[in-house]
Order: sequence, then structure tokens, then C-alpha cells
Amino acid sequence: MKIPLARRKTLALTKAARGKRAEVAALKFLRGEGLQLVDRNFRCRLGEVDLVMLDHGCLTFVEVRYRSERSFTSAALSVTGQKQTRIALTAEFFLCKHPVLSDHPVRFDVVAFDGAETGPSRIQWIRDAFRV
Repeated sequence: MKIPLARRKTLALTKAARGKRAEVAALKFLRGEGLQLVDRNFRCRLGEVDLVMLDHGCLTFVEVRYRSERSFTSAALSVTGQKQTRIALTAEFFLCKHPVLSDHPVRFDVVAFDGAETGPSRIQWIRDAFRV
């Protein structure tokens, strides 16, 4: 069954709004845990990093993921090896653009939300979620 173009655009906007809401919630949560925001939604041709934060001197690149309760996989498991590589390459580019930060140790975290479509309900913060 084909979904009409207007309906597809509405679904995409709704998905984008849910993702944005999850990013705002993750930022609020991480700030509450003592992390400081360095940058958000850093983009380059290699990819995007949702949040770049400092955690007691450690430069932390954070991927925020949201999955509804109807998804086949959890939000945390949706960060595939390919996605991890793109995040790492983007982080490397970020450090080239901000050499003053290159002396900090680097960590890759995932903040995952699994919950109802009305908004994120369960948060999972995975520190040092992957290494490259």
C-alpha cells in the first residue's frame, strides 16, 4: 500500500519532532549529571554528532537515539557499527576544527530513549558505549 506524499511528509515531521524532543531531554539530563555543553548538532560531510559535551575534562561525543515501544529493536541497539564509524569520523573532523580541544581524552556515549510515541519515557545513558 502506498502512502500519499502529504501523509509521508506529516509522518517525517512527526519523527523529526520526536527526535528533537529526545535531544532536548538528553541535554537536560546530561547537564543535570554535571556535563557541560560544547556543541550541538555538529555536522560535516562525514556525518553528525548530536551533542558534544565535557565530562570532568573528558570530551564526550553523544549520540541520542529514540525508539517507540513498537520498534523491533531498542534505541541503544540501533547504533550500528556503521553509525559508530560515522560518529568517530565526525568526531575526528570536529577535533581538527577545534584544535584547542584535542588535548582532552575522548569518549563516545549513547543516550537512548525507549518509550511511547507521546514522548520518551525511559532513559538509558551508556558511557563509553563504543571505542574505535
